[in-house]
Amino acid sequence: MPGWWAGIGLALLVSISATFAADWFGVAVLGFAKSPVSAIMMAIVIGMLIANVLRLPESLQPGLRFCASTVLRIGIMFLGIRLSLTGAGQFTLIALPFVVAAIVIGLVTVGFLGRQMSLTKQLSGLIAVGTSICGCTAIVATAPLIKANESEVSYAVACVTVFGLAAMFFYPFLAHEVFATQPELAGLFLGTSIHETAQVAGAGLMYEAQFDSPETLDIATVTKLVRNLSMIAVIPLVGILYGTPERDDGESTRINYLKMVPWFIVGFALMSALRTVGDIGDKPFGLLEASQWNSCVAVIQNAAEQCLLLAMAAIGLTSMVAGIVKIGVKPFVLGLFAALLIGGVSFVLISLFGAGLIDLLG
Repeated sequence: MPGWWAGIGLALLVSISATFAADWFGVAVLGFAKSPVSAIMMAIVIGMLIANVLRLPESLQPGLRFCASTVLRIGIMFLGIRLSLTGAGQFTLIALPFVVAAIVIGLVTVGFLGRQMSLTKQLSGLIAVGTSICGCTAIVATAPLIKANESEVSYAVACVTVFGLAAMFFYPFLAHEVFATQPELAGLFLGTSIHETAQVAGAGLMYEAQFDSPETLDIATVTKLVRNLSMIAVIPLVGILYGTPERDDGESTRINYLKMVPWFIVGFALMSALRTVGDIGDKPFGLLEASQWNSCVAVIQNAAEQCLLLAMAAIGLTSMVAGIVKIGVKPFVLGLFAALLIGGVSFVLISLFGAGLIDLLG
């Protein structure tokens, strides 16, 4: 238990330090009146430096994992207060076709290439589902269904983590370069192209901090949640495409569909519903003044941002560069191809059809 608290404390220390470091670097070093450097980016960088230079005690890992998972999800849930149900529903309809296209193309193409590289169907399937749907969550949910072994799961998780982190740092700047005047398209791109929920949140927060575009974070978050929910339909299909009879141990693998609906997605929707009801009328809930309700919303929004900053610090503290070496050449190449494929497909489709779909459904 002391180690658990120590892990949380270390992540908290890094997140606080990152806020000051981002301000100092942007103002004192770069000479801007207001720092353009994101505290989120700084938290991840500081965390990675500490994790890879120092040998952190194993006892810290449970606390760090708690921040990188539970605290992250609480932060995403609180983000729902930024959107009414109308806005969230509209973004869901806009994101859905791009999410479906990326998933279908990713599953089919990555699986085919994996077979050409003589990788197992299971490893190819895990990389495909982790890249195209929702990272490690999809990998863990899919592995028992296709009888993947532990090393295959580890390889797939390593690929998704490495390339997802690279995309988290690079894609916000690419998105702004291409969609500078269309922040909605930037959000769609970040939400469809980056693997992990944490990585999408980090990229959206970086974009918001760097380019003063909160709508990009909102759309990226909703788009990623649409991808997460797609597990319910896609993972049974992955079981058919990537399972092999040779590994069947005679036991039927049942799918628990309820477990595929993450609680933080439900929480996000409830927060969005709370915002929708609170914004109705001149006296929110018949109890509060408008100024009091706005203050409540601001407090929850700030709590979301602080939770996400803490989670990003923990992610940095658990990101080991040595993991790249353990992946091996062929899975690494397939993971790189899968990441570039999903990013490229998302980029092209959103560039061609994104603006028109927003005008149609807006």
